Amino acid sequence: MPSIQTALPPELVNNARRLYRECLRRAKYVGHRQNNTPLLVDMIRHQFKKNMLETNPEKIQTMMDAAARGLVNHMLLESEQITGRKLSGRT
Repeated sequence: MPSIQTALPPELVNNARRLYRECLRRAKYVGHRQNNTPLLVDMIRHQFKKNMLETNPEKIQTMMDAAARGLVNHMLLESEQITGRKLSGRT
């Protein structure tokens, strides 16, 4: 199964630590706007810590794809709100 991470820079998606940092940055940004920063940051930290001992490369890739998909979805949502145009395929 090919990776869906092509929308993000390869230096970000091929490194779990950088992906984690970017997820935390997004959580802090969204949390600041919605006044729930600690909750969002805790959720990100919990998910990464829960899976940090995983050794199966396929599962790791699946989890990294899910994190990248979340980042891409957030960027699309932000773009839609800024431009007022619908960019995603959701109804």
